[in-house]
Amino acid sequence: MDAMTLLHERSSMGKLTGPPPDAAQREALYRAALRAPDHKELTPWRFIEFSGKGLDRLGELFAEAEYRDDPHSGDDSLNAARKKPHRAPMVIAVIAKVTPDLPKVPPVEQVISAGCAAHGIVLAAHALGLGAMWRSGHYAFHSTVRKGLGLGEHDEIVGFLYLGQLAGRHKPLPERDPADFVERWS
Repeated sequence: MDAMTLLHERSSMGKLTGPPPDAAQREALYRAALRAPDHKELTPWRFIEFSGKGLDRLGELFAEAEYRDDPHSGDDSLNAARKKPHRAPMVIAVIAKVTPDLPKVPPVEQVISAGCAAHGIVLAAHALGLGAMWRSGHYAFHSTVRKGLGLGEHDEIVGFLYLGQLAGRHKPLPERDPADFVERWS
């Protein structure tokens, strides 16, 4: 697949199945992530990979977050939270390792760089014939999840990338006209 086709046709895939990406595919995903724009070569990202029992551990963090928000949460609500990571055979949490107070690289730029690393993974997944879905939601910002993942005070979860084999069909991509989004100053 050529680069322009990849960029124009990539889409999120909500239905994913096993097996998870193999070792060679994971290597390719991370190599793509490491090509993200990176001012001052800070490498302001890290990745936490969940599969197998790791998905159960992430689900427990999600359930704990639900319980902390509402100690009266019923079993149905807590079990639903536990199941969320199992929507794919692998989840990668992409973390922005933010260094505050840098004179030429503000925190927002570091978070965007980590976002570009996440985008690199999603694009590489598509190029490899894998499905991917970038999710965030309130768990990405919840103190219980942040603590459970060992985030520092200034770190940010930019997303949970759900990865696996395609289990559904590609939904039609909306046609968008670039002119609707571009303002030109000449």
